[in-house]
Amino acid sequence: MADTIKFLLNESDMPKFWYNIAADLPEPPPPVLHPGTGQPITPDDLAPLFPMAVIQQEVSQEREIEIPQPVRDVLQQWRPSPLHRARRLEQALDTPARIYYKYEGVSPAGSHKPNTAIAQAFYNKEQGVKRITTETGAGQWGSALALAGSFFGLEIEVYMVRVSYDQKPYRRAFMETFGATCIASPSNRTESGRAILEKDPDSTGSLGIAISEAVEMAAQREDTKYSLGSVLNHVLLHQTIIGQEALRQFEMADDYPDMVIGCTGGGSNFAGIAFPFIGRKLRGEQDVDVVAVEPANCPTLTKGAYAYDFGDTAHLTPLVKMHTLGSTFVPPGFHAGGLRYHGMAPLVSQLSDMGVIKPRAYAQAACFEAGVTFAKAEGIIPAPEANHAVRAAIDEALVCKESGQGKAILFNLCGHGHFDMQAYTDYFAGKLFDQDYDPSEVAMALAGLPSVASG
Repeated sequence: MADTIKFLLNESDMPKFWYNIAADLPEPPPPVLHPGTGQPITPDDLAPLFPMAVIQQEVSQEREIEIPQPVRDVLQQWRPSPLHRARRLEQALDTPARIYYKYEGVSPAGSHKPNTAIAQAFYNKEQGVKRITTETGAGQWGSALALAGSFFGLEIEVYMVRVSYDQKPYRRAFMETFGATCIASPSNRTESGRAILEKDPDSTGSLGIAISEAVEMAAQREDTKYSLGSVLNHVLLHQTIIGQEALRQFEMADDYPDMVIGCTGGGSNFAGIAFPFIGRKLRGEQDVDVVAVEPANCPTLTKGAYAYDFGDTAHLTPLVKMHTLGSTFVPPGFHAGGLRYHGMAPLVSQLSDMGVIKPRAYAQAACFEAGVTFAKAEGIIPAPEANHAVRAAIDEALVCKESGQGKAILFNLCGHGHFDMQAYTDYFAGKLFDQDYDPSEVAMALAGLPSVASG
């Protein structure tokens, strides 16, 4: 058999609809609550932040939502993305497992993030919005929205978590190339940023802090909306184009995964690859094991509480029920910046609470070891975030080696690591340590959950 097998779809095979898993859940998702009243929010409550088309998708119960043609026209620049059979990795591991990976690093931004950035930019442009504010962790989301803003003529302002801002200067350069403004967070531009800096002038920042700054800035101008790259239902919806393509590609391969794996920070790339397969499972069509892999030093699914919490540190956002470490928790400054979020997507959290998905956590050194093994075999250097999924896939393949069981394993290689080479430099120099979070900080953050948390 050939060393490399790649399953490619034609442009005409790209899905025309996004898949909404809410339609297949046995119970509707818990409502999003207004932080002031504790009552379910209305579309009007969200209108200052999001265009109405996005709000309607956020609360939709329809199984399929049509992808607008202008969005499909842009996505066809790199979609459908390839599905690879990792034959060289299988040989290197001497495993009977069949390892597949969906490769999202083929996008112009090098990750899965443009799948929703293009859609959100389109809907904002349609509503007459001129400017979008957002946050970014490692920079993948900021890069994607900068790209989308350039395509649709929108001004983009990105608040980038300080530790990643310092670690990844080429991500900043990417955003600036497409005309976006990139600001280190916490910053002196906002009240929420200044409050953090007053308490801790050397704060490494967090996604929760950066979200507060972006939301605060969006609320100040009529021509400005806020955009989020993960967590919310509409973002996960837009990413399901990944798993839908994978379903078609597995038909080409005459195979079907026994296990689907994705790394999880806010939940978007995981949902993108897994939700279409989980939907088939929920409808009783075909079973599959699903594994959500998170960093051990920001373990929302494995260690967090399933409760109502704020999505940001300054408590400017609505309350959502999710697995959370507490909105004031600031994770250690590890290299997988896209996974440094205190909460998990409500839909992913609900599936975990139902037992439909199985979460696990890995320390970063073991993940980079797996990433190097994968790169040497397959020729692609994964992003630090993607290394978590690679680690789990390799571990499962080694279990198959011990048992002699030839399972089919699918994981989402959600982005390449070309902008993250400092992380690999640190790994090879022995400077990349497994930084533990402080359990007392989590306990303090969880103690501050809003009063509806027990409801």
